[in-house]
Amino acid sequence: MKQSDVSGLQVSGLCYQVEGRTLLDSVNLSVSPGESVAVTGPSGSGKSTLLMCILGLIKPQAGSIVAGGQEITGLGGRQLAQVRRETLGMVFQFGELLPELSPVENVALPVLLDGGGHQDAYQRAENLLGELGVPTGSTPTGMLSGGERQRTAVARALITEPAVLLADEPTGALDPDAKEGVARLLFTSARDRGCALLLVTHDPSVAGRADHRHELRGGVLAEAEAV
Repeated sequence: MKQSDVSGLQVSGLCYQVEGRTLLDSVNLSVSPGESVAVTGPSGSGKSTLLMCILGLIKPQAGSIVAGGQEITGLGGRQLAQVRRETLGMVFQFGELLPELSPVENVALPVLLDGGGHQDAYQRAENLLGELGVPTGSTPTGMLSGGERQRTAVARALITEPAVLLADEPTGALDPDAKEGVARLLFTSARDRGCALLLVTHDPSVAGRADHRHELRGGVLAEAEAV
């Protein structure tokens, strides 16, 4: 069974405090396969912290996170790494790609690191990049436009067929035309591939594309009014 065939993302009663400040106060959130949820809120409100908890990079003081049918909270380091490889895809604001590698090499990397064969990884990467409209030549990724780099980052996040796709300000560093293309690609890819998409953004036009919008403020996550 592919990861995208199982349940999406469920966050229940998530609490996180740091230095006496509450960033997440009994946060509940559910994203079904193929569904998209955008989280907005002021800078420093804990939006990225929520994503880091789901990735297992920050340990919450309380609560439960289930991604793709797998309970994440409480797992050890090796098990967490496996869940990240098999269940979670992540798109960062600045892509976090290796600029000296080609787009194909960057996208194939997660498969290779998980023990996949070189030929299969590169073929899958080329096919996915082709679908997403990214050049598949030998040009270093660092030489691509901002929009092409973010499309490459989306392809890298999708190549493992994750159950859950996370995006942290994925259009924040792009010009308006590139922003529009990457936003459309993210939401379309999640829907077509059956990923549960959780996206954090300051941009109301990007948030407005989501099936549901929530705002995180004072540690409390609440459904936002339609725009």
